[in-house]
Amino acid sequence: MTSCRLIVIGASWGGLHAVGEILAGLPADFRPTVLVVQHRSEDSDDLLAALLNRRGPLSVREVEDKDPLSGAGVLVAPAGYHVLVEPNHFELSTEAEVRFSRPSIDVTLESAADALGPELVGVVLTGANDDGAVGLAAVRRRGGFGIVQNPATAMVATMPEAARGSAQVVAELPEIAALLTEIGGRA
Repeated sequence: MTSCRLIVIGASWGGLHAVGEILAGLPADFRPTVLVVQHRSEDSDDLLAALLNRRGPLSVREVEDKDPLSGAGVLVAPAGYHVLVEPNHFELSTEAEVRFSRPSIDVTLESAADALGPELVGVVLTGANDDGAVGLAAVRRRGGFGIVQNPATAMVATMPEAARGSAQVVAELPEIAALLTEIGGRA
């Protein structure tokens, strides 16, 4: 893997706890951008970003259309939008749901893999469907790095179990935070 520019973390059922634990383990001077794609209903507000903002030292906010892909911090996919990754920015899309979800983890991971290849880390956490499995396979094919939460300790094992075959590492949440710190480096 070359330098890491983006970490995409995908989660569904149980994701607030899992993502929060990972963010709490990242240092304040963490370099890569982190994009969280969490399944939630279209009518939910931006409370997810506010809740995650309290969990660690990095600032958390919802991604906006055409936000640049640069700088530290954590971005959260807004409810009702797919997040597409271009080489230097993010785009929001209202295309059809994928696997009953918008945002879809697969859509984001596949576009990020195409745009960034080996500069991408994909992480699939707890969830009740197989969203993320196809996307993590794309990350791996394009030379990126795949991490999956240990299905045995996930709140819901379906998502990490489906993506497990494309991961280079299967780990517990605290280990994922430490691995991301090692991969991502510091400013």
